[in-house]
Amino acid sequence: MFVILFKSRLSEHAGADYYATEDRMRERVREIAGTDLVEVKHYTGEDGDRLAVVMWENAGTLEEWRTDPEHQVAQKLGRDRWYSAYELTVAEVVRTSSHETGPVAAEAGEPDGKPR
Repeated sequence: MFVILFKSRLSEHAGADYYATEDRMRERVREIAGTDLVEVKHYTGEDGDRLAVVMWENAGTLEEWRTDPEHQVAQKLGRDRWYSAYELTVAEVVRTSSHETGPVAAEAGEPDGKPR
C-alpha cells in the first residue's frame, strides 16, 4: 500500500477552471485505480494550505495514474497557473494498525462495541 500526500496552496489564478479540473481529476483517479484506490481525503487549513491524502493499493495503477495524459495536462496547468506552491510525497506503507469503538463497531456486528 502507498500513501500519497499532496500539499498545496492555490494562487490567485485558481478559479472555476481549476475547480472543474479538480472534480474531473477526482473522477479520473477513480477510473484508473478501480478497487486499488483505498481512500481519498481532502483537508484545508485555516491558513489556506490544502492537503490531499490518498491511500493506494497497487504500484502498477499508481504508475498508470502518474503517467495518465489527462492527469499530466492538469499537472502542467497546476504548475503554470493554479498553485503558488505544492509538495508531493509518495511513501510505501510498512505497517498499519487501527481500532474502532462505538457505533462503527456496532454496525460491524458487535452490538456492544467490544471486540470478540
